[in-house]
Amino acid sequence: MANTHTHTHTKGVINRLARVEGHVRSIKEMVISGRDCSEILIQLAAVESALRRTGKLILEDHLEHCITDAINDGDQKEALANFKDALTKFIR
Repeated sequence: MANTHTHTHTKGVINRLARVEGHVRSIKEMVISGRDCSEILIQLAAVESALRRTGKLILEDHLEHCITDAINDGDQKEALANFKDALTKFIR
């Protein structure tokens, strides 16, 4: 099971995710109401961008806290392997 902890940007990440959640709901309503496909695609791109920015905040916290702590605790090989795996999945 993963460790549970908080970071510098936890509140900001939660707020961003709440906005994304609301945005996705409104896009769903756009689809239901038959709005123009171009408008829907623009909104989907905005959600994608918001999620990417949120991921960058999480990545920043991960580097500043998780990786630093693991290296300080002598777990650098495992920490770097986990980071590499997470980064590879994030930038796909």
